Amino acid sequence: MKRHHETEIKLQVRDRRALKRRLAASGFRVIQPRHFESNALYDFQDLRLWKAHCLLRLRQEGERWLVTFKGTPLESPDYKIRREIETVVKDGPALRGVLEALGLHEAFRYEKYRTAYSPTAGPQRGVPRLLLFDETPIGDYLELEGPKRWIDKVASGLGYRRQEYITASYSALYRQKCQERGEKPANMVFQKS
Repeated sequence: MKRHHETEIKLQVRDRRALKRRLAASGFRVIQPRHFESNALYDFQDLRLWKAHCLLRLRQEGERWLVTFKGTPLESPDYKIRREIETVVKDGPALRGVLEALGLHEAFRYEKYRTAYSPTAGPQRGVPRLLLFDETPIGDYLELEGPKRWIDKVASGLGYRRQEYITASYSALYRQKCQERGEKPANMVFQKS
């Protein structure tokens, strides 16, 4: 089980090829190859978790299941900082049944393809440092997780400015995209061909 305060930002990827060249030049290496993730956010009927800016997520990555609780973000203008508790679950469908028996329901589903990177240089003790490349139905994003100074250094090295930091969740970004397109929000999933 992992418990800590997670500090993260998202960055919108403008040029996928240029990004991959910069990652290689910056010493990042793939620690988890591209894989599909299906994420279900659970809440009560009154949406008390969403209203408190908390999250209860059940994620499936192939045969692996993870359950995650993320607490209300701390006030920060540039970073999303929140308590995170996460653990591997042996039987995802059984946990889904437990959540539903407790009165929770699937409030939002989102999908993505994720590739996880780690820096090869520098100290790795203490707070983990991760760069996550996410391909979503609303575009490509990087997530940087680690200490603030590390996030700033990596973002700057990849050509981003602090004004480009995104602290919104994928569900918030999806709702924003739907509003821009004049579409009714549903779930952020890939279209089946």
